[in-house]
Amino acid sequence: MSKEKKNEKPQPEAEEIKTPETEENPQEEKTEVNLEELAEKAAKADEYLDKYQRTLAEYDNFRKRTLKEKEQLVADAKIFAVTGLLPVLDNLERAQAAAENESDENPLKQGLQMIFRSLLDEFEKLGVKEIEALGCEFDPNVHNAVMHIEDENVADNTVVEVFQKGYEIGGKVIRPSMVKVAN
Repeated sequence: MSKEKKNEKPQPEAEEIKTPETEENPQEEKTEVNLEELAEKAAKADEYLDKYQRTLAEYDNFRKRTLKEKEQLVADAKIFAVTGLLPVLDNLERAQAAAENESDENPLKQGLQMIFRSLLDEFEKLGVKEIEALGCEFDPNVHNAVMHIEDENVADNTVVEVFQKGYEIGGKVIRPSMVKVAN
């Protein structure tokens, strides 16, 4: 027997078998934490997305507003430049009227006509148009009545004489026509 006892090895203690019911599940806790973290991160992502979309919309509005302001500045600059040149145009018209009795061969008359035509061409390129007035019905939006006359041969509220031509750019009056109106 002693030999038997010598050959007999001590048995290790039996390992406890863990079943899902007996084992604490660390994965379950981890999953709960992960879901909470995931929900927090999703909320944060939504917040960042919202901020991004708002910033993008603000930038788009800024770009549109800047473009509109730029276009308005160009239009205002054009009006400012044309308004400064209108007295020059008026003086050229008066000079042409004074040179009307001169012969067409007169170089001064030819020079005045060339300058006048080139100025009108440039005004046309800028979109400047003369406001029709003579014989038209008086419109206080585009005409400035400085005189009234009683004339039974002409219909009421009709422009009978133009003292100074009016001009507009793109439908915007830059100088109204100065006129005489029949009552």
